[in-house]
Amino acid sequence: MMVLRRLLRKRWVLGVVFGLSLIYFLTSTLKQEERTIRDRTLLEVRDSDHRIPWKVRFNLGNSSRQITQCRNSIQGKTLLTDELGYVCERKDLLVNGCCNVNAPSTRQYICKSCLANGCCSIYEYCVSCCLQPDKQPLLERFLNRAAEGFQNLFTAVEDHFELCLAKCRTSSQSVQHENTYRNPQAKYCYGESPPELLPV
Repeated sequence: MMVLRRLLRKRWVLGVVFGLSLIYFLTSTLKQEERTIRDRTLLEVRDSDHRIPWKVRFNLGNSSRQITQCRNSIQGKTLLTDELGYVCERKDLLVNGCCNVNAPSTRQYICKSCLANGCCSIYEYCVSCCLQPDKQPLLERFLNRAAEGFQNLFTAVEDHFELCLAKCRTSSQSVQHENTYRNPQAKYCYGESPPELLPV
């Protein structure tokens, strides 16, 4: 008789635990489903009603304008590009962040190492080439097409220089099979299309 009571008590406890677990599971699942529906609805409303405006202000790079400080591409070991489109050696960078335009190796809007499709083998030349005033229509076309897929990435961009810095960085468009470059000789691209695949 004692054994039967213990057995019934254990089954009763197990039944209560199972019942509570089932109730918890069902309520959690329903809450998650409600959240998913709400988030989907919010996304649809935001996408259709609130287009994020692009903040890019194109600067035509008039080198005669007065400038006291320059932003530059910072990370290059030997070369840097400033926001006016000048490429210089690191040793020729002035204290204000601008390239010394009087240094013999400093060049503006240089596309050395860049192919016709806008892909370059050297990052600093990619940025400089991208800053050419005649590249504005190409960049505007890119921004208009990217408005759907890359809103979060490019809405943080404030001007032409920042756009070129971001565009020339290697991206998923530059690689194939997630681990090899489509074209290792020209992996920095400001153009509309990804780098061409090199023949194997």
